[in-house]
Amino acid sequence: MPPITDIGILLAGLVLLMIGGDVMVRGAVGIAERLRLSPMLIGLVVVGLGTSSPELAASVQAALAGSPGLAIGNIVGSNLANLLLVLGTAALIAPMAVDRTALWRDGGVGLVAALALMAASYTLGLDRIVATLLLVGLVAYIWRAYQQEKLAPVDQPYDHTAAFDRAAASEAFDPALVPQEKPAHSLGHALAFFAVGLGLIVGGGTLLVDGAVAIASSMGVSEEIIGLTIVAFGTSAPELVTSIIAAIRGQSDIALGNVLGSNIYNLLFIGGVTGMAAPGAIPEKIVQFDLPLATLAAFVVMVFAFTGGRLSRREGGLLLAGYLAYTGFTSGLI
Repeated sequence: MPPITDIGILLAGLVLLMIGGDVMVRGAVGIAERLRLSPMLIGLVVVGLGTSSPELAASVQAALAGSPGLAIGNIVGSNLANLLLVLGTAALIAPMAVDRTALWRDGGVGLVAALALMAASYTLGLDRIVATLLLVGLVAYIWRAYQQEKLAPVDQPYDHTAAFDRAAASEAFDPALVPQEKPAHSLGHALAFFAVGLGLIVGGGTLLVDGAVAIASSMGVSEEIIGLTIVAFGTSAPELVTSIIAAIRGQSDIALGNVLGSNIYNLLFIGGVTGMAAPGAIPEKIVQFDLPLATLAAFVVMVFAFTGGRLSRREGGLLLAGYLAYTGFTSGLI
């Protein structure tokens, strides 16, 4: 059992990351409104990227601290948690209707991104060339999503992109449908929110990494395991909460889009920035087992969702059971 102080440091880091991410996003949205950006662009870019800031802070600071297992483990583990835990739980609450065009578009992007990272892990690793390609892929995806949202009929919610649904789930509003109102806060107020949120994220990321490294050392386990399980679960908690709320409200399309969008941002945005900040090899254990498993999970979810045009409770139960089995196996409990 790790010392209580180390557990407390890790939990404090997670709390600061979650609070800081929310405060920073609100500040960033306020700044974007003052700059008269369209609500749709705010949703797709500002909210979409901003809600990934906790995972980004954790992975980048871990990589800079010389803990690549923690950094990459958080990315891969978060994707596994999203696909198996979050989707499984949401589908158990309410079966998810699936628009197959959106599924292949957004699920396909996530699957291709996972395959690209897996190919890089066997060749160049997460170096700056690969990182640049990932970020270029993200820009292309967001631009394509923006173009599609401009043309999407407002009365066809299932045709929204995953990037749109991620923003809608995170901020509980439909950024393409909300009219451009007068910003609620002044530019100075918005800048203050952004600065405070950024400070909380940096501090939270530092505490999270310090606590995770200390726990790994005291338990005699690798940092990869801590990143794949404890840290990944913690940074995926917002997706779990928002997807459960969406499922309860009957917004299954948003629940699925939230997960697919989160995974795309994890791989392309967080993977790209992490590689730019601290390029290096991907740990062998993750290359041999966890990354291929995350790629397989992305494919299985697409198959489940495609068959019958929905993700059923039975399929959700299988996904959740798969996550429990993976966590138990990875942590050595089974």
